[in-house]
Amino acid sequence: MGTSGSHGPALPIARSAARLTALLLAGIVLTGCSSARRAPDPAPAPRPSPAARALADACEVPLPGPWRTALDAGALRPPDGARAVLADAGPGWTAVQLTGDGRRSAALVSRGGPPRMLLTLADPVEHQLLAADFDGRHAVLAVLEGRTLDSPWSLYVWDSGSGRARRLARATGPGPLPRPVLRDATVYWAQGVGNGRATVYAAPAAGGTPRAVHTGVMDAPFAAGGLLVWRESAGAGTRLTAVSRATLRPAPLPGPIAALRDVRAVASDGTTWAWVAGEPEQRLMVWRTGDARPAAAVTRSPGADGVDQVRVNGRLVTWRTPETSYALDLRSGSYARITPPYGYAQGGGGTLAVAYSEGNAKTAGARAVIQVVRADRLPGLPGCG
Repeated sequence: MGTSGSHGPALPIARSAARLTALLLAGIVLTGCSSARRAPDPAPAPRPSPAARALADACEVPLPGPWRTALDAGALRPPDGARAVLADAGPGWTAVQLTGDGRRSAALVSRGGPPRMLLTLADPVEHQLLAADFDGRHAVLAVLEGRTLDSPWSLYVWDSGSGRARRLARATGPGPLPRPVLRDATVYWAQGVGNGRATVYAAPAAGGTPRAVHTGVMDAPFAAGGLLVWRESAGAGTRLTAVSRATLRPAPLPGPIAALRDVRAVASDGTTWAWVAGEPEQRLMVWRTGDARPAAAVTRSPGADGVDQVRVNGRLVTWRTPETSYALDLRSGSYARITPPYGYAQGGGGTLAVAYSEGNAKTAGARAVIQVVRADRLPGLPGCG
């Protein structure tokens, strides 16, 4: 398992994943003479809920008109003369990179207001805002210091009280691409430490010594409710590992999630989990608390080819392919393309942000489009059949 990830909007990395297999255990009913008591019949296997059955038969539908209207109404307008690139989005905020007048900055847009500059990047050509998180007081910014995936990177923490940013960490060697997590005034991230290994760190956003949480061959961690979760090498394959954010000690995962092996592009909000399984025929899988087993939501479709950047956002699961981006409605069991070719989606906590280019992105006449909407205010996608 490699230790570099594909978390940036324009930096996808394909990863191999072994095909998951299911073991079916046959029940045996014992019989005896007429005087012997018959053993009770084995309990029937749990039946999938109607919602799980709908997901297992997910279909692609056209994007409804109200979605287009809502997305168009949520267009983000950068300052005159600046080009914006979407980095991340969360509840009530959107992080963007702004380039113009020979400068490149990391900025935060809160609830449709004007962009607030958080950090001026040292190199307006080479440096890129890769990811961000915001908790209302602090913002954490991941800056890639080059155009290649093995470039050094730095984490900065911006304080809304002082209006200043400070460097929290810098990585110069191989390791996971940074996708920092900011929860309860604590920043979590993974950083390469040599020999193909990385360490998960936790540090107070307000300042303080980082604490090493775990070291292994792993990807960047993500938040799943009260857990911090990451993929980690487990002998010949990979598995998911978790710690409690409250104690930073190992914590159990739900049974169906703990059983996963050799999957990639995992995301969760703590109750809904989505991931990519299968190689070379990929499947977008979904499991929700209370479901008997995971459902293969999207298979044998262009929407399942090269799946990456999976995100869970309320009732929506979004993902990107080499061609475009999709959203799966967990209620209707259908999915739709939500961007033109080569667009991508970000967001969580009820905020959905999409980005794409009108015209050839490599030409001066292209226009970058960023649209931000409340995911819970979007109408449901049409059902299948």
